[in-house]
Amino acid sequence: AVSNAVPAFRPTEWRNARTTLGWMVAMLVALFAGLVGLIHLDGLVPRPGETLLSQLGRETFPTGPWYALLQATTALILLLAANTAFNDFPRLLFFMARDGHAPRRFLHMGDRLAFSNGLVALSLAAGLIFVAFRGNTASLIPLYAVGVFLAFTLSQTGMVVHWRRRRGPGWHRRLALNAVGATLSGLVLLTAAVAKFSEGAWVVVVAVPLLVLLFRRIRRHYAALHHALALHPPAPAPSGPAGSAEGEELPQEVRHLVVVPVARLNRASLRALAYAASLGQPTLAVHIAPEEAEADRFREQWQAWGDHLRLETIVSPYRAVIGPLAHYLEALRTTRPELTLTVIVPEVVLRRRWHRPLHSRVEQRLRVALRALPGVVVTTVPVHLAE
Repeated sequence: AVSNAVPAFRPTEWRNARTTLGWMVAMLVALFAGLVGLIHLDGLVPRPGETLLSQLGRETFPTGPWYALLQATTALILLLAANTAFNDFPRLLFFMARDGHAPRRFLHMGDRLAFSNGLVALSLAAGLIFVAFRGNTASLIPLYAVGVFLAFTLSQTGMVVHWRRRRGPGWHRRLALNAVGATLSGLVLLTAAVAKFSEGAWVVVVAVPLLVLLFRRIRRHYAALHHALALHPPAPAPSGPAGSAEGEELPQEVRHLVVVPVARLNRASLRALAYAASLGQPTLAVHIAPEEAEADRFREQWQAWGDHLRLETIVSPYRAVIGPLAHYLEALRTTRPELTLTVIVPEVVLRRRWHRPLHSRVEQRLRVALRALPGVVVTTVPVHLAE
């Protein structure tokens, strides 16, 4: 946790982090040596159902509230240890996302200045492991041991590579020290992975390579995305056949066709039609009807309204709306690939949240259906209701 949080320390960051680690190591050695000495002097041995620390507490405090205080303090230390992961793992995901090896949503901080997405991801992963192993500590310890010594081995090996590249003053001694640490950690990792493989260690052995492959694929995707979206010098002639990826365009090169889906004539649809007509671009209204008779009735209503815009009706006998409309727009795009289709959908804005499940949210479904179609822009015209 300290190594991952070095940038969060006050200047000089590395010196303060090293001081913190030094004090932590000193306290750990003092506590461990003291406990081992007390356990040896009392002649305690491990037994099922009770830890050595609990036995030591019963021997030292046979009466009074001190034993309960010891157990409560131990629980608080374990809680702090678990909380350390929630403090630092989101920061680690932030560093990975910054380098392109994790989704960029882990870069964002929440309202409480914490990496909320990382906290949620860790909570879900911890809950999944807890349920899968039924909270059995004996099964979780091998998983923990393999994961910890894998991290130790990788960090020590990384320091060996660091000293070989930097070659600063005293680098031979530092490289040798980290090489010994990497070797010892690697031996413990190998022993724990083999001995406890069937008891839960297999999860780490299988999951870590899969996670590495996943992070590499994420990094490759971001690299390809950066290359595709980068600005390039204008080419003398358009490259690639029609239907390829969208390229750079100048404003005067964009030609519009505005399409307004109209389910029924009401205040929301008329507002969308008025907005589309105000843009001064060729505009087309599209109505999806379940049968021909209903299409004829809507044409009569359209004529009574004034037939201000061109109307296309599509009969969908299975009462589907999104699919036929998406296919129609795709056909328009295929026949006129030079056009940019701007689909304007009215959206009723509801003031009460419990009203939202009562509506189908057609604009969101249409946006999802048309997302893969190049040259199509979906925009909404909000209509606010008083209730």
